[in-house]
Amino acid sequence: MKTSAMVKAALIAALTAAAALVRINLPFTEVPLTLQVFFVLLAGAVLGPVYGALSMLVYVLMGAIGLPVFAGGTAGVGVLIGPTGGYLFGFIAAAYIVGFLISRRRKSTTQLALATVAGVVVIYLFGVLQLAFVAKITILKAVLVGAAPFIIFDLVKAFVAATVARRIGLATER
Repeated sequence: MKTSAMVKAALIAALTAAAALVRINLPFTEVPLTLQVFFVLLAGAVLGPVYGALSMLVYVLMGAIGLPVFAGGTAGVGVLIGPTGGYLFGFIAAAYIVGFLISRRRKSTTQLALATVAGVVVIYLFGVLQLAFVAKITILKAVLVGAAPFIIFDLVKAFVAATVARRIGLATER
């Protein structure tokens, strides 16, 4: 393992934890908007699939052992098996997918944006499925409460992450 990649993975895990504390309360939902998704997508784009996913695994494990790094300063296994835990597991998969998609092709700005949007879709897939299962609601209801209110904000984060990744360098350019 490359030491510099491990340091960068740890840094992005820490930045994701800090981003979870930046909360914006929206008037149309009780779930706050955070900046975590931005760092998840950036992790995959700048670290690649393995180290990007590793950075999010470290982040999730920090919360699982009790460090208050999840949205709103929450922590613990209860969060992971609760209604919003799927989004956290989706972070790991999304970072991998973004890194994988970016590492496989030449990177036009459009391709970077599509890779980060694919990451958002992965996060929502994991999150909505667990939300529906745990809350015992339909998939449609889970989409309406767990994805629809945030999609515009997360798409903006995806495009910003693609832009930042282009500026600071992609994993495949190192």
